[in-house]
Amino acid sequence: MSGTGKRWVQRPPGSNWGDFGDDDQLGRLNLITPQCVRQAAAEVREGRSFCLSLPLDYPGGNVLNPRRHPPRLRPTSRGEMPNWMFETGSEIPDATDVICDDMATIWLQYSTQWDSFAHAGGVFDANGDGRPEPVFYNGYRGGIEIPKPEGSGESLTSATRALGIDNFARHGMQGRGVLVDLRAHCGDDRVVVGYDRLMQIMEADGVTVESGDMLCLHTGFSQRLLDWKRTPDPALVQSVCAVLDGRDTRLLQWITDSNISALIADNYAVENHAGAKPSGRCAMLPLHEHCLFKLGLPLGEIWYLTELAGWLRANGRSRFMLTAPPLRLPGAVGSPATPIATV
Repeated sequence: MSGTGKRWVQRPPGSNWGDFGDDDQLGRLNLITPQCVRQAAAEVREGRSFCLSLPLDYPGGNVLNPRRHPPRLRPTSRGEMPNWMFETGSEIPDATDVICDDMATIWLQYSTQWDSFAHAGGVFDANGDGRPEPVFYNGYRGGIEIPKPEGSGESLTSATRALGIDNFARHGMQGRGVLVDLRAHCGDDRVVVGYDRLMQIMEADGVTVESGDMLCLHTGFSQRLLDWKRTPDPALVQSVCAVLDGRDTRLLQWITDSNISALIADNYAVENHAGAKPSGRCAMLPLHEHCLFKLGLPLGEIWYLTELAGWLRANGRSRFMLTAPPLRLPGAVGSPATPIATV
């Protein structure tokens, strides 16, 4: 991290810019302290692990987001030959090795994913010159490197790559997870959950969160994706399972006050992304704005939580150890993840 000092003279209302330092790139991940990791380790009693990732070729197609597509997997090249089932004896006498080597084109936020702080910013007058400009968490302008077409040998670099997903990987996304089972209370209907409903569900199930916890919301949406077997129903995919009400100001304030270090759901976007935008200047995705832009609070989307939720409910628990590093890919705004919950 380069020490370049404060990038703003005024910060958005409700933000924590500067609270972790002028050059901070980790936001609320600073709350995952060694003590939090030790608390997470204390939740491991059975030694049983749950994979919280969908197969990365799910949901299938591009019904959820027309700009994102399934991974494309193919062999690397060995001269003019595909480097697949390659018998090395054809090059080296008496060699018996058979080699397969592959490559992938991956849309980084297609399936189970983390959003970095460079994924969503806002138009805001951070430098006080009277002209609102695109800006990201803690006043950074930019956060990604945009390649030019292949073969050009150059790249278009934004003002900073400081907010790439590699920061999460370097910090270590490991701590205590806490699960709220929205599906157990809301069913599979499209229910927009605000502050009151969330508090009622947490109280009914005896769920509490503490500073540094990573909050996971089970809605059942990813289970639906699995059931659809890579052919999600276009008529249902945007109208089933619970979502958070990103326009509920009390919910946003609770997210601030709770000191959670990450907010994760098994649905697409975590919030009600299909909701109508009110009149006037405001964010289309207010929860993304509040978490990524204002608080530096990572969002996880399309995780697979159904098996874990069932086990926790059957055993009267809501806490577990969560290990969920993204790819250490400098400058990327998001990343696939293969999270593991250990109970």
